[in-house]
Amino acid sequence: MSEIDDRIRGALDEDDRAFLASLEGDRGLFKQMGDSFHGPLKPWIWLVFLLTFVFTGIGIYAIWGFLNAYETRELFRWAALGWAAWTVQIALKNWLWDRVHMVNVLREIKRLQVQVAARD
Repeated sequence: MSEIDDRIRGALDEDDRAFLASLEGDRGLFKQMGDSFHGPLKPWIWLVFLLTFVFTGIGIYAIWGFLNAYETRELFRWAALGWAAWTVQIALKNWLWDRVHMVNVLREIKRLQVQVAARD
C-alpha cells in the first residue's frame, strides 16, 4: 500500500461508513427525484418544478382555445401559444431530469470513492 492509500483509509470515519451502508439499498424514482430537491440549487429546482406546471396549464389552455377557435387567425395564435408553452415545458423537464441524473452520478462516484478508500 502506498502512503496516500493509508492516509485516505485513516481519514474515513464512521459517517463515511454509514453513508456507504445507506447507498446499498435500491432507490425508487421518487427517492431519486427527492434527492435533487436538496443542496445549493434547491430554490432553482423548486422554481423550475413550479414553472413546469404553469406552462403545462398554459399549454392545455391553448389546446382548449385552439379547439374552440372559429377563424384561421385565431387558430394560428392558439397553435403558436400551445407550441411555445409545450416547448418551454419540455425544456424545463429536460433540465430537471438532467439534474436528477447528475445527482445520481455524483452519488455513485461518492460511493465508489468510499469503497476504494475502505478497501484493504
